[in-house]
This record gives sequence, structure tokens and C-alpha cells, in this order.
Amino acid sequence: MKELINRERWRVELLGNLPGEEAHSRMAPSFRGDFSHESAPVRAAVLALMYPSGGKIHMVFIKRNEYDGPHSAQVSFPGGAWENGDSTLQNTAIRETREELGISGEIEVLGPLTDLHIPVSNFLVTPFVGWMDETPLFRPDPSEVQYIIEAPLQNLLAPSNMEMELMVRHDQAIQAPCYKIGKEKIWGATAMMLSEILELASRLPLHYC
Repeated sequence: MKELINRERWRVELLGNLPGEEAHSRMAPSFRGDFSHESAPVRAAVLALMYPSGGKIHMVFIKRNEYDGPHSAQVSFPGGAWENGDSTLQNTAIRETREELGISGEIEVLGPLTDLHIPVSNFLVTPFVGWMDETPLFRPDPSEVQYIIEAPLQNLLAPSNMEMELMVRHDQAIQAPCYKIGKEKIWGATAMMLSEILELASRLPLHYC
């Protein structure tokens, strides 16, 4: 049987009291960097896209290409910076998702999550939760994406899926909580945003049809 989400319940939860900073703090690295920026944060948006696949609800992430920048080769949600042609940040999230994943079909945005500032890049990110009724056909943009990573929502919700990672960032050793997807690890800002999504998902029983 196919596993579906209750979209109306998601909308209600996303309009209510979000877990926000409390959920973010559970997955925040021990040190996020001490950066000062003269300019205002760059507005950006990402999309946490869910869809049915193999009888289960899945989420999709991207492995970014290696480049000379702070988010090189990281696992993240599809998304990016607001552009002048975007009427809203929600449109930014949808446009970037279509460009990076190379997908077509209707994307239903269920609502926004809590904004998150990323000190290293000075991005102020608004995450959105989205849903597609069918499994997307991915044609990722090779200029931005190494490969696509799909994960069942049930796997992400498992407590055993979180672990601590010791790493060196900004010339400092840090402890970083992370989620595991096979050999991949989601940490940093993406893990902090995912923590809020999983907190909401844990409140919502899955519906079957």
C-alpha cells in the first residue's frame, strides 16, 4: 500500500508554533564560526520536497559539487539565493529546486519553516516544505549537483540515525551532530533545518491508502 502524508495537518502545523530555534539547536555544531559581515544577509530559500516512492514517503537532497566556497561538496536541500525575478521566497525555492533537480510536475508548497542564518556565507534561509503526488524523474544539473540522494522519511525519523561527528572547520575542532543517509552525512545548517521538519513529522501520524 502507498504511504501518503496528511497535507492539511502539515499546513496547520506549519501555520502554528514551530519548534524553530529549539529544533535547530539540537543539530547545531559546537562552533558555527565567528564571522562579521558588513552587508545585510543574503535572502535565500530551500525546499524540503517529499513524495511517494516504493510505497514510502521520501525526501530528496543534493550533493553539491566541489568548488571554492563554504558549502563545497555538502549535502543540502535544493535551493539558493533570491533573484530579482522571484516575486517571493517561495518562488525562489521552487525555481531553484526545478533547476537543480531538473524536475517537472506540480509542486505543492505546504508552508514555510523557521528562518535560519548561516554565518559562514551570510545567507538568511527560509525553508519550505513541499509535496509531489508522484515520484519525480530527476535530471540533476551537473554544473551544481554531483548526485541526488533520496531517503525514506521513516529512516530519517529513527533515533539511531543521528550521530556525533568530530571535524575541523575554520581551523577549529568541532563536534557536529549529523543525520546518516547510507554513506552520506547531513550536518550543519541542513541538519538544523531537517531537525525542525522531523520534529513536525513526529507529531503527524502517517496515513495509508
